[in-house]
Amino acid sequence: MIFLIRPRLLREKFNGMSLWPFVIVRHASLLKDKVFLNHEKIHLKQQIELLIVFFYLWYGIEFLVRWIKIGDRYLAYRNISFEREAYNHEVDFSYLKQRKIWSFLNYLKSNSKGK
Repeated sequence: MIFLIRPRLLREKFNGMSLWPFVIVRHASLLKDKVFLNHEKIHLKQQIELLIVFFYLWYGIEFLVRWIKIGDRYLAYRNISFEREAYNHEVDFSYLKQRKIWSFLNYLKSNSKGK
C-alpha cells in the first residue's frame, strides 16, 4: 500500500480512494485512522481479485445501474457491492485474514437504504 496525500484528486465529500497499489487521502491524519485504512485495504484486495481493470469496470457499471435504479448518487455509491462489503467489515480488523475470495458477490443484492 502506497499512500498519496492529494486532496485535489478527490471529490469534496470523499476522504480517500484506493487505486491499486495507491491509497489517495485528503489529509495525512487519515493514515492513523485504522477503520479508514482497513476499509481501503478491503478495496485493494477486491481490486487484486478482479485483476484491477475488471474491478474498475464492474465498479463503474454497478454504480451507473444503481444510480439509475435508486435515483440518488450517494445511495448508489453506498449500494455498490464493493462498498457494502468494505463498510460492513471496516471495523473488523481480522476480516481480511478470513475473507473468502470474491466475497463482494454476497453484497450484490440491492439495498436502497444505503447501509
